[in-house]
Amino acid sequence: MQRLSADERVAIGQAITRAEAKTSGEIVVVVASASGRYFGIGLMWSALVALGVPWPFILFTKWPVEHIYLAQLAVFALGVALIQWEPLRLALVPKAVKRARAHERALEQFLVQNLHTTKGRKGVLIYVSFAERFAEVIADSAIYKKVPPEAWEQIVRELTNHLSYGARDKGLAAAIEACGKLLATHFPPGRHDINELPNHLIVLDAR
Repeated sequence: MQRLSADERVAIGQAITRAEAKTSGEIVVVVASASGRYFGIGLMWSALVALGVPWPFILFTKWPVEHIYLAQLAVFALGVALIQWEPLRLALVPKAVKRARAHERALEQFLVQNLHTTKGRKGVLIYVSFAERFAEVIADSAIYKKVPPEAWEQIVRELTNHLSYGARDKGLAAAIEACGKLLATHFPPGRHDINELPNHLIVLDAR
């Protein structure tokens, strides 16, 4: 993934500030290049292919066992080398696994970024993982009582549509604005509101 530029980060931070000026809620935006490395799955595929190597040689050739074993090792080593290339490694991971891992990390970030500690439980997380082409909006309990899930699903659909065209900053800014409008409707700003969480974009590395 190409790193977000300084201008993109500033634009997203400004969008958060504008949205939060109209509500007592808190919006945190977290993006990740990937939600996981998936090396384990890559190694599994390399091992499975290597395990299948001996059979054609055993059935159709008279190769010595030592040569077959070396061929098997060579195939496994080639597989390990190939999965170092991230696009291939990601292509080997089932879509359901990628979505589950990205969702898991989104939930983790909701806690890590302290959204569950906001006054009145009015925090919203916008999480994007580029490698998995995954986006999710997670709102705290007070918000879920007033905003139907369909509203967040619409924001996610529009965000992923922007991301598919490479318009990352525009997509995130639009999602932030939409979240801000929903929050403003149900949680208008108060006299003594304080900014409890940072307004800048949070960028994570894969792990």
